[in-house]
Amino acid sequence: MRIYLLALNPTDSVTQGFLPAASRLGLDVTLLTDQPEAHRRSHPDTEILECDVRDFRAVITRISTHHAPDAVFSNSDHLQTQTALAADYFGLPAKSWQAALRVKDKAQMRRHLAATGADTVWSTELAAGQDPADLAGLEVPYPCVVKPREGVASEDVVLVDGPQDLVLCCKEIQARRPQAALVVEEYLTGELYTLETLGDRRTRHVLGGFHTRVSPPPYFIEEALTFVPDHPEEIVAQVLAQLDALGVRFGACHTEFVVHQGRARIIEVNYRAVGDQCDLLLAQLLDIPLFEHILRTHLGDPLPVRLGMRTDRAARLDYPCADSAGTLTAAPAAAELVVGAVRLTYRPLREVGERHELYHTNRDFLGVLRATGTDQQAVDRAAAGFLAAQRWEIAS
Repeated sequence: MRIYLLALNPTDSVTQGFLPAASRLGLDVTLLTDQPEAHRRSHPDTEILECDVRDFRAVITRISTHHAPDAVFSNSDHLQTQTALAADYFGLPAKSWQAALRVKDKAQMRRHLAATGADTVWSTELAAGQDPADLAGLEVPYPCVVKPREGVASEDVVLVDGPQDLVLCCKEIQARRPQAALVVEEYLTGELYTLETLGDRRTRHVLGGFHTRVSPPPYFIEEALTFVPDHPEEIVAQVLAQLDALGVRFGACHTEFVVHQGRARIIEVNYRAVGDQCDLLLAQLLDIPLFEHILRTHLGDPLPVRLGMRTDRAARLDYPCADSAGTLTAAPAAAELVVGAVRLTYRPLREVGERHELYHTNRDFLGVLRATGTDQQAVDRAAAGFLAAQRWEIAS
């Protein structure tokens, strides 16, 4: 059986998750990408074809002129709609392209949730090139959040406190992203969490989620995530009801939401598996073939009624971040450690000698520490001890 995997840049999810899973399933993999050389360096044994994967018509043509597909799949935020359209064209299992587009377009997501009565958040859209001064006539609730309509990884997501800051912030983002539309929406108070789900056409499993610690305002950088095996039932029900309203049920989904006074409100929906190595941790933590389950769903296989997930595990991820622009001159190497009953896995995300600007996004991550065990306090102590013993140095 042949699966076409659509990708932009190489990611740990693809390299360490989905490609090995496809091999274990005995699948023939053809990777379609607009960055073929980068993927050939990361996985030289995979068949890689160059394709404008952002254009569903180019994807359909590339597949039509190659081998017949049994599945078309992507774990990229940017490619869910194109993948759904291509899979549907070939009559293969697919996410609803309408739902994929609906959640990728953050303005449309807000409109749809409001129209269905699922949730109403004050928001407005600033078209590419539109003068931010046009916002002056609106009754914007402050503080508010500005973000690209189709952005990812907290890039250019900023909290602003007043009209002057709003106009200035929009102009700064437009200077960096002249083709991007922006969304301005009310700031939703509450603790930030995620819900990880996996569904087919008849079953949806909740895999747990994470409690996310973000950087101080005005930016929203994810600094650490603690695994939450079971959110309160009423919170899960509220989030799932909003996902149902959006039409999100098939395949993997990573949903970010806040909880305030017992009310869950969606921040954004990433219609793919959780990234930044959380998916690798989740598969290990739950002791299930997570990546295989996701791929089988797109091959048309039903999910098991019970996944057999372990429920006795605790975990967290920490992301040491750069706090200034410059060249990384010192950093710890990759490590695998056992501290008491806690397993620690550290992976660098930047090489010593690399120079970067300060992005105020997940691109500032210097590395990722995964800590797993059976006791959360022990996991927290081991992670804190490891991080305290390391040093990351940046020369400007």
